[in-house]
Amino acid sequence: MPKRRDIVAIILIVLPWTLLITVWHQSAITPLLSTRKEDRRDGRSNSRNTFALKDTCSLQNRDIVEVVRTEYVYSRPPPWSDVLPTIHVITPTYSRPVQKAELTRLANTLLHVPNLHWILVEDSQRTTTLVVRLLHETGLNYTHLNVETPRNYKVRGDTRDPRIPRGTIQRNLALRWLRETFSMNSSQPGIVYFADDDNTYSLELFDEMRSTKKVSVWPVAFVGGLRYESPKVNKLGKVYGWKTVFDPHRPFAIDMAGFAVNLHLILSKHQAYFKLRGVKGGYQESSLLKELVTLSDLEPKAANCTKVLVWHTRTEKPVLVNEGKKGFTDSNVEI
Repeated sequence: MPKRRDIVAIILIVLPWTLLITVWHQSAITPLLSTRKEDRRDGRSNSRNTFALKDTCSLQNRDIVEVVRTEYVYSRPPPWSDVLPTIHVITPTYSRPVQKAELTRLANTLLHVPNLHWILVEDSQRTTTLVVRLLHETGLNYTHLNVETPRNYKVRGDTRDPRIPRGTIQRNLALRWLRETFSMNSSQPGIVYFADDDNTYSLELFDEMRSTKKVSVWPVAFVGGLRYESPKVNKLGKVYGWKTVFDPHRPFAIDMAGFAVNLHLILSKHQAYFKLRGVKGGYQESSLLKELVTLSDLEPKAANCTKVLVWHTRTEKPVLVNEGKKGFTDSNVEI
C-alpha cells in the first residue's frame, strides 16, 4: 500500500495539469460551438450560401468545357509586316482520300509564317467545296485557282507518263497568275516557293528563303533513294554541283522543294515556265531554272546546305477495303 503522503504528492502533481488541459480544450471548442449554434439559428441562409458557392463552381466548370469545345487549337497568321518580303507559296493539289489531311497539316505550318500568301491550285474542272471551306477556315491569305490536267496526261492505272509530272500545269497557272497580278516595276518584294502538300517543312526554312536575291537552294530529305539530296558547296560558299545519285549531270539536279525564286526574277522572265513536252523525268526543275539563272547565281542557304529543313514525306495510302462498293460510312462526311 502506498503511503498517504505519496498519494497526496501524486494528486498535487496531476491535478494542476488536468485543470490546465481542461481549460485549453474548452477555449478551443467554444468558438466552434458558437458557430454551430449560429448555423442552427440561420440554417436557411447558410445553406443557401453554400448552394450558391457550389452553383458557381459548376458554372465555372461548364464554362471551361465550352471553351475547350469552341476554341481553335491553332493561332491565326502573325500580323502583316511592311518590312518583310511576301512569300508566295504555290501548292498544286488533287482530290484523294488524304487530301484534306495533307492540306490541314501544311496550313498549320503556314499559319506561323508572317507575310505569307498561299496560292493553292486544284487539279479539277472547278474549285471543290472541300478546299474552299478549308481555305476559309484557315484564316490565311490565299488565292484559289483551278485547272484540270488533260486526260492524256493523267494516271492510267498504276502508271503515269513520267514526262508530265503531276502538278506541272497547276504550277504554271500559278506563275501566270503572278505575272498577271504583279507589275514588273512593282516595288513590292516577294519570294516564290513551290511547296507540295505532302511534304514537311521547318519554320526555319521560310526565314532562310526570305532573303533570296535570285534563286536560293538547300537540301531535301528522303528523295532520290537517299537520306537527302543536296547542292555541293565549296569553301567560298558557291554551288558547283549536286550530291545525288539519280542523273547528277542534270543542269539543276534538285527537288521541287529545294529552291525558291525572287518574285522580280519571275516577273522579268516571262518565258520561264515548267516545260510540258520534250522533258525527261526529273528535269522539270531544270526546265524552269535554266531560264532564270546559271549555276554560279545560286545562293546556298541552310548553313551552306549542311542543314535539312524540308522532308519529302508522304502520307501512307489508307486501306479502305471495308468500305465496299457502296460505302459503309457516310460519304457526305469530309475526311
